[in-house]
Amino acid sequence: MNKPVSKVREAKLELYRKKGKIHAREVRGRFNTIRWAMVWFTQLVFYGACWLQWGGRQAVLFDIPHEKFYLFGLVLWPQDALLLAIMLILAATGLFLVTALAGRLFCGFACPQTVYT
Repeated sequence: MNKPVSKVREAKLELYRKKGKIHAREVRGRFNTIRWAMVWFTQLVFYGACWLQWGGRQAVLFDIPHEKFYLFGLVLWPQDALLLAIMLILAATGLFLVTALAGRLFCGFACPQTVYT
């Protein structure tokens, strides 16, 4: 009783052809040299900012136990959260502006996500 109505054969459809391994090619040239220079520069800024001294103290310091934020010469207390939020919004807006105007340059040479790949 449970016989199929039609005997249609299923066709196996492969969307991608199987290939061998993909080997990355070594890249050389002026732009690759600039990219590696930016890698070193951004890493030096990232890891070196904690040792940068400004006015006798660390330049960028988030002192959580004493509830103070030191940003270069500026000391922010908890009641300055609005000022800190405005500064972060301006920094994000500046990042968006730089990306909109020179996005290819930023993403190719300074963006941490793509500069290491």
